[in-house]
Amino acid sequence: MVVGPDVIRNVEDADFEAVDALLRAAFGGADEANLIRRLRADGDMWFEWQTPWHGEMAGYLAVSRMRAPQGWGCLAPVAVRPEWQRGRLVELYGHTVVPATGADARYPWRIGSRLISMLRHLIDDRLSMQNADLPSTLVVLGEPSFYERGGFSLAQTQGLTSPYPLSHTLLLRGDDDVPEETLVYPAAFDAN
Repeated sequence: MVVGPDVIRNVEDADFEAVDALLRAAFGGADEANLIRRLRADGDMWFEWQTPWHGEMAGYLAVSRMRAPQGWGCLAPVAVRPEWQRGRLVELYGHTVVPATGADARYPWRIGSRLISMLRHLIDDRLSMQNADLPSTLVVLGEPSFYERGGFSLAQTQGLTSPYPLSHTLLLRGDDDVPEETLVYPAAFDAN
């Protein structure tokens, strides 16, 4: 049985071209790749992770620093190679892989879900360790059904003011309060 990618590692300078190619393929254009380049150039990138598998970048996520509130991070984008999205791997390296079903539906083939799960654990650890080098809260603009499975909350955003629709804005934080804050995204988001 083929096992899906389990490794999460930091993105290094040598990985930037692979990140660019993955983002262009996953989103069908250059917008997200341009966003990442601008976040890096502006010094707003907090961290970037990738999931390698069989010598290729299978998945990617980036967390940048929000301009406000202080200490909050913005998750964007999360990308998975198109042929591996939605838990499916097809005709991989000479053999057919059938997506997992039932209790295994999220593992081993859910690369995006694994990245989000690792991120949730990072935030949980940050709160227990009082680590100021990590975001206190993560904001994401995306599909609620996907991000809620990873621990993000749509309900917690209802006190926020945002330039983006609150119907698709979610938070990941260590408590269940409803903060009343104004979201100010990094300048790179203004260009996209």
